[in-house]
Amino acid sequence: MARSSAYAAIDVGSTKVCAVVGDIARSGDVEIIGVGVAATRGLRKGVVVNIDETAQSVQAAVEKAERSSGTKIVSAHVGVSGNHVSSLNNKGIVAISHADRLITSEDVMRVLEAARTVNIPSNREILHIIPRSYTLDGQEGVQNPVGMHGFRLDVETHIITGAVTSIQNLTKCVRGVGVEVEDLVLQPLASAEAVLTKDEREMGVVLADIGGGTTDIAVFVDGSVWHTAILPVGGYHISNDVAVALRTPFPTAEDLKAKHGHAMPEMVDPNDTIEVKAFGVETSRRLSRRELSAVIHARCQEILEMVALEIKRSGYDSLLPAGLVLTGGVANLEGIADLARETVQLPVRIGVPHGITGLIETLTNPAYATAAGLLLWSVNHAEVAAEETRGIPFGGIGKRFAFWVRELLPQ
Repeated sequence: MARSSAYAAIDVGSTKVCAVVGDIARSGDVEIIGVGVAATRGLRKGVVVNIDETAQSVQAAVEKAERSSGTKIVSAHVGVSGNHVSSLNNKGIVAISHADRLITSEDVMRVLEAARTVNIPSNREILHIIPRSYTLDGQEGVQNPVGMHGFRLDVETHIITGAVTSIQNLTKCVRGVGVEVEDLVLQPLASAEAVLTKDEREMGVVLADIGGGTTDIAVFVDGSVWHTAILPVGGYHISNDVAVALRTPFPTAEDLKAKHGHAMPEMVDPNDTIEVKAFGVETSRRLSRRELSAVIHARCQEILEMVALEIKRSGYDSLLPAGLVLTGGVANLEGIADLARETVQLPVRIGVPHGITGLIETLTNPAYATAAGLLLWSVNHAEVAAEETRGIPFGGIGKRFAFWVRELLPQ
């Protein structure tokens, strides 16, 4: 391998690990030069339950990505999820002491650090501090205070935290295969990088990434994240329902869901039949496809009702004219968008990664939104972090400050 990769990302999901290597093309686009995918073992609902097995899965994906790209992955941005992740909102206030009262990027960093002084348990770690909006001398709704004059700067932030042990275990699995963790990124934020448009973020939109073990939710209003949540249900539960209801092995249930599943049974031809592998003396049997879809429908509706309840709980359900964007592996299920429109009562579309070129055959699929988004996050923010965080004593949090401050600065 002639050179180390410029940018790399690792999505450690409940069903698969995807390692992606990218670079900047001459056109300025993000070019995918290597992809590696391996089945996940040792992870349950986004949380590591077996370090050795998870590390082996990460190693397999990393080795495949290195071979296909001809590069060595030395560090990567890594996605984090799981129901140990939680969020809260907090405010920060600072006085502007410059003689000219001109707001600088350093003042923005100070007010974000002030917002960070929130009481969280010692067993939790801050992953992200995201500015929602600024208030300057009582003037609300300021999007970019840099360059404005004022005496007092307030910020409303969305703070995302995770369990220290879960974060450390995930980090250990990645470092155990010789890859340094450049930064940890909440998976729905990464997915949003790949599938949401700027207009959707500004208008108000909710992203639901329905993966194998979790459903990751992020609500965007006025261009920023206002609410995040992780629900402990996903595609695994749909497949498990199929396996139990049809009395078939789990791998067969996964295959049936992917090839013949439908979230709306009434849209399935009642005469369609499928062959189902069975336990016991029977080798296989014929079954109505509509019966399979009825099992899938019940669990999908439950997941979408949980999404709708979380949107309502956030308090921003009336601020989402851009509706719901579904991504993740379950978004490939036929009829899921129609069921979501009925259940959530919002406009719905399926989110497919965009903004990437090169080896994108695998990644242009909702199931790989997080992996593609992590790489886009890495490319969009890595150089900024190096420049903005020189001398900042807050480590990873300092980098995350810089990421979001960069979004405010004039281009």
